[in-house]
Amino acid sequence: MAEPADKSGQQKDAESVVEGFREDLGPFVVAAETTRMPMVFCNARAPDKPIVFVNQAFLDLTGYDEHEVLGQKFGFLIQSGNDPEAMTQIQTAFEGGRDLDTPLRFHRKEGSTIWVSVFISQVRDDAGAVVQHFASFVNVTSHKSELERLRLKLDDLKHRTQDALATVLTITGQTPRGMADKRIIDAFVGRVLALSKTHGLLGAGTRDSVGLSEILDQTVEALGPGVRISIQGDELPLRPKVASSLTMAFHELANNAATYGALSPEADGQVDVSWRLEAVPKGDQVRLLWRESGGSTVTSPSFKGFGRSLIEGSLAQDLDGEVRLDFETTGVVCEIVMPVSPGIAR
Repeated sequence: MAEPADKSGQQKDAESVVEGFREDLGPFVVAAETTRMPMVFCNARAPDKPIVFVNQAFLDLTGYDEHEVLGQKFGFLIQSGNDPEAMTQIQTAFEGGRDLDTPLRFHRKEGSTIWVSVFISQVRDDAGAVVQHFASFVNVTSHKSELERLRLKLDDLKHRTQDALATVLTITGQTPRGMADKRIIDAFVGRVLALSKTHGLLGAGTRDSVGLSEILDQTVEALGPGVRISIQGDELPLRPKVASSLTMAFHELANNAATYGALSPEADGQVDVSWRLEAVPKGDQVRLLWRESGGSTVTSPSFKGFGRSLIEGSLAQDLDGEVRLDFETTGVVCEIVMPVSPGIAR
Protein backbone atom coordinates (compact mmCIF):
# COMPACT_ATOMS: atom_id res chain seq x y z
CA MET A 1 0.00 0.00 0.00
CA ALA A 2 1.52 3.36 -1.08
CA GLU A 3 2.15 6.03 1.53
CA PRO A 4 -0.22 9.00 1.42
CA ALA A 5 1.07 12.15 -0.25
CA ASP A 6 -0.34 14.50 2.42
CA LYS A 7 1.17 13.29 5.65
CA SER A 8 -0.05 14.85 8.88
CA GLY A 9 2.29 16.76 11.14
CA GLN A 10 1.92 13.97 13.72
CA GLN A 11 3.00 11.40 11.13
CA LYS A 12 6.04 13.45 10.12
CA ASP A 13 7.01 13.89 13.77
CA ALA A 14 6.66 10.12 14.33
CA GLU A 15 8.89 9.35 11.36
CA SER A 16 11.45 11.86 12.60
CA VAL A 17 11.49 10.14 15.98
CA VAL A 18 11.95 6.79 14.23
CA GLU A 19 15.07 8.03 12.45
CA GLY A 20 16.58 9.22 15.71
CA PHE A 21 15.54 5.98 17.34
CA ARG A 22 17.31 3.96 14.63
CA GLU A 23 20.49 5.95 15.16
CA ASP A 24 20.45 5.54 18.95
CA LEU A 25 19.69 1.82 18.99
CA GLY A 26 20.96 0.76 15.58
CA PRO A 27 22.05 -2.87 16.25
CA PHE A 28 19.03 -3.54 18.45
CA VAL A 29 16.68 -2.21 15.77
CA VAL A 30 18.29 -4.42 13.13
CA ALA A 31 17.72 -7.46 15.35
CA ALA A 32 14.10 -6.43 15.96
CA GLU A 33 13.51 -5.93 12.24
CA THR A 34 14.70 -9.42 11.36
CA THR A 35 13.05 -11.45 14.15
CA ARG A 36 9.81 -13.31 13.56
CA MET A 37 8.39 -12.15 16.91
CA PRO A 38 6.09 -9.10 16.57
CA MET A 39 7.70 -6.09 18.29
CA VAL A 40 7.08 -2.38 18.80
CA PHE A 41 8.91 0.45 20.54
CA CYS A 42 7.10 3.35 22.21
CA ASN A 43 8.48 6.74 23.19
CA ALA A 44 8.47 6.72 26.99
CA ARG A 45 9.08 10.48 27.17
CA ALA A 46 5.87 11.41 25.35
CA PRO A 47 2.62 11.53 27.39
CA ASP A 48 0.66 9.10 25.19
CA LYS A 49 3.58 6.67 24.67
CA PRO A 50 3.33 6.88 20.84
CA ILE A 51 4.68 4.01 18.76
CA VAL A 52 8.02 4.93 17.16
CA PHE A 53 9.02 1.59 15.67
CA VAL A 54 7.28 -1.57 14.45
CA ASN A 55 8.83 -4.59 12.79
CA GLN A 56 7.41 -6.51 9.85
CA ALA A 57 6.22 -9.36 12.05
CA PHE A 58 3.95 -6.92 13.93
CA LEU A 59 2.58 -5.54 10.65
CA ASP A 60 1.89 -9.09 9.46
CA LEU A 61 0.12 -9.86 12.74
CA THR A 62 -2.15 -6.82 12.65
CA GLY A 63 -2.56 -6.28 8.91
CA TYR A 64 -1.60 -2.59 9.10
CA ASP A 65 1.07 -0.73 7.11
CA GLU A 66 3.89 1.01 8.95
CA HIS A 67 2.67 4.55 8.28
CA GLU A 68 -0.73 3.62 9.76
CA VAL A 69 0.85 2.58 13.06
CA LEU A 70 3.68 5.04 13.70
CA GLY A 71 2.62 7.84 16.02
CA GLN A 72 -0.43 5.92 17.28
CA LYS A 73 -1.01 5.27 20.97
CA PHE A 74 0.02 1.78 22.08
CA GLY A 75 -3.57 0.85 22.88
CA PHE A 76 -5.08 1.78 19.51
CA LEU A 77 -5.45 -1.90 18.64
CA ILE A 78 -7.50 -2.72 21.73
CA GLN A 79 -10.78 -4.28 20.67
CA SER A 80 -13.61 -1.74 20.39
CA GLY A 81 -11.08 1.02 20.93
CA ASN A 82 -12.11 1.50 24.53
CA ASP A 83 -11.39 -1.10 27.18
CA PRO A 84 -10.59 0.66 30.47
CA GLU A 85 -9.45 -2.53 32.19
CA ALA A 86 -7.05 -3.39 29.36
CA MET A 87 -5.71 0.17 29.27
CA THR A 88 -5.10 0.05 33.02
CA GLN A 89 -3.16 -3.17 32.58
CA ILE A 90 -1.05 -1.59 29.84
CA GLN A 91 -0.31 1.49 31.94
CA THR A 92 0.69 -0.66 34.91
CA ALA A 93 2.94 -2.79 32.71
CA PHE A 94 4.60 0.31 31.26
CA GLU A 95 5.28 1.70 34.71
CA GLY A 96 6.73 -1.54 36.04
CA GLY A 97 8.29 -2.93 32.89
CA ARG A 98 6.64 -6.34 33.19
CA ASP A 99 4.34 -8.77 31.41
CA LEU A 100 0.62 -8.14 31.26
CA ASP A 101 -1.36 -10.43 33.54
CA THR A 102 -3.85 -11.57 30.92
CA PRO A 103 -3.95 -11.76 27.11
CA LEU A 104 -5.37 -8.71 25.33
CA ARG A 105 -7.93 -8.75 22.55
CA PHE A 106 -6.67 -6.83 19.50
CA HIS A 107 -8.45 -6.13 16.25
CA ARG A 108 -6.73 -6.47 12.92
CA LYS A 109 -7.16 -3.92 10.17
CA GLU A 110 -9.75 -5.98 8.31
CA GLY A 111 -11.84 -6.34 11.47
CA SER A 112 -11.01 -9.82 12.75
CA THR A 113 -10.09 -10.39 16.39
CA ILE A 114 -6.87 -11.84 17.74
CA TRP A 115 -5.68 -12.53 21.27
CA VAL A 116 -2.10 -11.68 22.19
CA SER A 117 0.10 -12.02 25.23
CA VAL A 118 2.19 -8.88 25.66
CA PHE A 119 5.65 -8.66 27.22
CA ILE A 120 6.86 -5.14 28.07
CA SER A 121 10.41 -4.05 28.92
CA GLN A 122 11.99 -0.68 29.57
CA VAL A 123 14.93 0.79 27.62
CA ARG A 124 17.05 3.18 29.69
CA ASP A 125 19.68 5.73 28.74
CA ASP A 126 23.14 6.04 30.30
CA ALA A 127 21.67 8.06 33.17
CA GLY A 128 19.14 5.32 33.96
CA ALA A 129 16.07 7.20 32.71
CA VAL A 130 13.43 5.22 30.80
CA VAL A 131 13.45 6.46 27.21
CA GLN A 132 11.68 3.66 25.34
CA HIS A 133 9.14 0.97 26.06
CA PHE A 134 9.82 -2.25 24.19
CA ALA A 135 6.88 -4.62 23.68
CA SER A 136 6.81 -8.05 22.08
CA PHE A 137 3.72 -10.08 21.27
CA VAL A 138 2.71 -13.74 21.09
CA ASN A 139 -0.43 -14.68 19.18
CA VAL A 140 -2.49 -16.90 21.53
CA THR A 141 -5.71 -16.87 19.52
CA SER A 142 -5.60 -20.63 18.87
CA HIS A 143 -4.91 -21.26 22.55
CA LYS A 144 -7.89 -19.11 23.57
CA SER A 145 -10.11 -20.93 21.07
CA GLU A 146 -9.05 -24.28 22.49
CA LEU A 147 -9.77 -23.09 26.04
CA GLU A 148 -13.23 -21.97 24.94
CA ARG A 149 -13.86 -25.35 23.30
CA LEU A 150 -12.81 -27.13 26.50
CA ARG A 151 -14.99 -24.79 28.58
CA LEU A 152 -18.01 -25.68 26.47
CA LYS A 153 -17.25 -29.37 26.89
CA LEU A 154 -16.94 -28.90 30.65
CA ASP A 155 -20.27 -27.07 30.76
CA ASP A 156 -21.85 -29.93 28.83
CA LEU A 157 -20.33 -32.44 31.27
CA LYS A 158 -21.71 -30.48 34.23
CA HIS A 159 -25.19 -30.53 32.70
CA ARG A 160 -24.93 -34.27 32.01
CA THR A 161 -23.91 -34.86 35.63
CA GLN A 162 -26.91 -32.90 36.84
CA ASP A 163 -29.17 -34.87 34.52
CA ALA A 164 -27.71 -38.15 35.77
CA LEU A 165 -28.29 -37.18 39.42
CA ALA A 166 -31.85 -36.11 38.59
CA THR A 167 -32.43 -39.48 36.91
CA VAL A 168 -31.15 -41.32 39.99
CA LEU A 169 -33.56 -39.33 42.17
CA THR A 170 -36.45 -40.12 39.83
CA ILE A 171 -35.69 -43.85 39.78
CA THR A 172 -35.33 -43.90 43.55
CA GLY A 173 -38.65 -42.11 44.01
CA GLN A 174 -40.38 -44.69 41.83
CA THR A 175 -38.97 -47.65 43.78
CA PRO A 176 -41.91 -49.59 45.27
CA ARG A 177 -42.03 -48.98 48.98
CA GLY A 178 -42.31 -52.67 49.68
CA MET A 179 -38.92 -53.33 48.11
CA ALA A 180 -36.92 -51.09 50.44
CA ASP A 181 -37.29 -49.49 53.86
CA LYS A 182 -38.62 -45.92 53.65
CA ARG A 183 -35.89 -44.62 55.93
CA ILE A 184 -33.22 -46.08 53.66
CA ILE A 185 -34.80 -44.53 50.57
CA ASP A 186 -35.22 -41.14 52.27
CA ALA A 187 -31.61 -41.15 53.47
CA PHE A 188 -30.35 -42.07 50.01
CA VAL A 189 -32.48 -39.40 48.32
CA GLY A 190 -31.26 -36.79 50.81
CA ARG A 191 -27.63 -37.59 50.07
CA VAL A 192 -28.07 -37.48 46.31
CA LEU A 193 -30.08 -34.27 46.54
CA ALA A 194 -27.40 -32.57 48.66
CA LEU A 195 -24.73 -33.60 46.16
CA SER A 196 -26.91 -32.44 43.27
CA LYS A 197 -27.30 -28.97 44.76
CA THR A 198 -23.53 -28.55 45.09
CA HIS A 199 -23.05 -29.66 41.50
CA GLY A 200 -25.71 -27.11 40.61
CA LEU A 201 -23.57 -24.36 42.14
CA LEU A 202 -20.50 -25.59 40.28
CA GLY A 203 -22.46 -25.73 37.05
CA ALA A 204 -23.58 -22.10 37.28
CA GLY A 205 -21.81 -20.14 34.55
CA THR A 206 -18.09 -20.84 34.29
CA ARG A 207 -17.39 -21.46 37.98
CA ASP A 208 -14.74 -23.98 38.90
CA SER A 209 -15.17 -23.59 42.65
CA VAL A 210 -17.93 -23.16 45.24
CA GLY A 211 -17.82 -21.28 48.52
CA LEU A 212 -17.66 -23.11 51.84
CA SER A 213 -20.43 -20.90 53.24
CA GLU A 214 -22.57 -21.66 50.17
CA ILE A 215 -22.41 -25.37 50.96
CA LEU A 216 -23.33 -24.72 54.58
CA ASP A 217 -26.18 -22.43 53.56
CA GLN A 218 -27.58 -25.24 51.42
CA THR A 219 -27.29 -27.59 54.39
CA VAL A 220 -29.23 -25.19 56.59
CA GLU A 221 -31.86 -24.58 53.90
CA ALA A 222 -32.49 -28.31 53.53
CA LEU A 223 -33.36 -28.55 57.24
CA GLY A 224 -36.19 -26.05 56.87
CA PRO A 225 -37.02 -22.67 58.45
CA GLY A 226 -35.99 -21.76 61.97
CA VAL A 227 -33.06 -24.12 62.16
CA ARG A 228 -30.55 -23.14 64.84
CA ILE A 229 -27.20 -23.15 63.07
CA SER A 230 -24.68 -20.32 63.25
CA ILE A 231 -21.98 -20.02 60.59
CA GLN A 232 -18.85 -17.95 61.07
CA GLY A 233 -15.82 -17.66 58.80
CA ASP A 234 -14.48 -15.81 55.78
CA GLU A 235 -15.60 -17.13 52.42
CA LEU A 236 -13.38 -19.92 51.16
CA PRO A 237 -13.66 -21.18 47.56
CA LEU A 238 -13.42 -24.96 47.23
CA ARG A 239 -12.51 -27.14 44.27
CA PRO A 240 -15.20 -29.60 43.08
CA LYS A 241 -13.83 -32.73 44.80
CA VAL A 242 -13.43 -31.02 48.18
CA ALA A 243 -16.80 -29.29 47.82
CA SER A 244 -18.54 -32.61 47.11
CA SER A 245 -16.86 -34.38 50.03
CA LEU A 246 -17.73 -31.62 52.50
CA THR A 247 -21.29 -31.49 51.17
CA MET A 248 -21.78 -35.15 52.06
CA ALA A 249 -20.15 -34.69 55.48
CA PHE A 250 -22.28 -31.66 56.39
CA HIS A 251 -25.41 -33.45 55.21
CA GLU A 252 -24.69 -36.41 57.50
CA LEU A 253 -23.84 -34.18 60.46
CA ALA A 254 -26.96 -32.04 59.97
CA ASN A 255 -29.22 -35.04 59.49
CA ASN A 256 -27.85 -36.64 62.65
CA ALA A 257 -28.33 -33.40 64.61
CA ALA A 258 -31.91 -33.03 63.35
CA THR A 259 -32.80 -36.64 64.11
CA TYR A 260 -30.99 -37.41 67.35
CA GLY A 261 -29.03 -34.35 68.48
CA ALA A 262 -29.20 -30.65 69.20
CA LEU A 263 -31.60 -29.86 66.34
CA SER A 264 -34.09 -32.64 67.04
CA PRO A 265 -37.70 -31.62 67.79
CA GLU A 266 -37.45 -32.44 71.51
CA ALA A 267 -34.17 -30.56 71.96
CA ASP A 268 -33.54 -26.85 72.37
CA GLY A 269 -29.96 -26.83 71.21
CA GLN A 270 -27.98 -25.38 68.38
CA VAL A 271 -25.04 -26.02 66.06
CA ASP A 272 -22.10 -23.65 65.70
CA VAL A 273 -19.89 -23.94 62.63
CA SER A 274 -16.70 -21.90 62.34
CA TRP A 275 -13.42 -22.05 60.50
CA ARG A 276 -10.17 -20.14 60.28
CA LEU A 277 -6.93 -20.12 58.32
CA GLU A 278 -3.78 -21.16 60.15
CA ALA A 279 -0.15 -20.79 59.12
CA VAL A 280 1.87 -23.98 59.61
CA PRO A 281 5.39 -24.99 58.44
CA LYS A 282 3.99 -26.95 55.49
CA GLY A 283 1.78 -24.04 54.37
CA ASP A 284 -1.60 -22.58 55.28
CA GLN A 285 -4.35 -24.87 56.47
CA VAL A 286 -8.03 -24.53 57.34
CA ARG A 287 -9.37 -25.64 60.72
CA LEU A 288 -13.16 -26.13 60.74
CA LEU A 289 -15.24 -26.94 63.81
CA TRP A 290 -18.82 -28.29 63.85
CA ARG A 291 -20.12 -28.23 67.44
CA GLU A 292 -23.54 -29.22 68.78
CA SER A 293 -24.73 -27.95 72.16
CA GLY A 294 -27.91 -27.76 74.21
CA GLY A 295 -29.31 -31.11 73.17
CA SER A 296 -29.80 -34.28 75.19
CA THR A 297 -26.81 -36.06 76.68
CA VAL A 298 -24.81 -37.76 73.92
CA THR A 299 -23.17 -41.16 74.08
CA SER A 300 -21.01 -42.79 71.45
CA PRO A 301 -23.09 -45.17 69.32
CA SER A 302 -22.25 -48.86 69.51
CA PHE A 303 -22.22 -49.26 65.73
CA LYS A 304 -20.79 -47.28 62.86
CA GLY A 305 -23.35 -46.28 60.22
CA PHE A 306 -22.83 -44.88 56.74
CA GLY A 307 -22.53 -41.25 57.88
CA ARG A 308 -19.95 -41.96 60.57
CA SER A 309 -17.97 -44.21 58.22
CA LEU A 310 -17.98 -41.47 55.58
CA ILE A 311 -16.82 -38.77 58.01
CA GLU A 312 -14.20 -40.80 59.89
CA GLY A 313 -13.07 -42.87 56.93
CA SER A 314 -13.07 -41.40 53.43
CA LEU A 315 -13.42 -37.68 54.26
CA ALA A 316 -9.87 -37.22 55.57
CA GLN A 317 -8.48 -38.98 52.52
CA ASP A 318 -10.59 -36.88 50.13
CA LEU A 319 -9.44 -33.66 51.85
CA ASP A 320 -5.83 -34.80 52.27
CA GLY A 321 -6.28 -33.68 55.86
CA GLU A 322 -7.42 -34.83 59.30
CA VAL A 323 -10.93 -35.44 60.66
CA ARG A 324 -11.87 -36.01 64.30
CA LEU A 325 -15.40 -36.94 65.36
CA ASP A 326 -16.15 -36.80 69.11
CA PHE A 327 -19.36 -37.69 70.92
CA GLU A 328 -19.07 -35.32 73.88
CA THR A 329 -21.82 -35.35 76.49
CA THR A 330 -22.93 -31.86 75.38
CA GLY A 331 -23.18 -32.83 71.73
CA VAL A 332 -21.37 -34.08 68.66
CA VAL A 333 -18.16 -32.27 67.73
CA CYS A 334 -16.46 -32.67 64.37
CA GLU A 335 -13.09 -31.03 63.70
CA ILE A 336 -11.73 -30.93 60.14
CA VAL A 337 -8.21 -29.80 59.28
CA MET A 338 -7.30 -29.53 55.60
CA PRO A 339 -4.49 -27.91 53.62
CA VAL A 340 -5.27 -24.79 51.62
CA SER A 341 -4.07 -26.38 48.38
CA PRO A 342 -4.71 -28.05 46.02
CA GLY A 343 -8.36 -28.50 46.95
CA ILE A 344 -8.92 -24.94 48.09
CA ALA A 345 -8.74 -22.02 45.63
CA ARG A 346 -6.92 -18.91 46.82
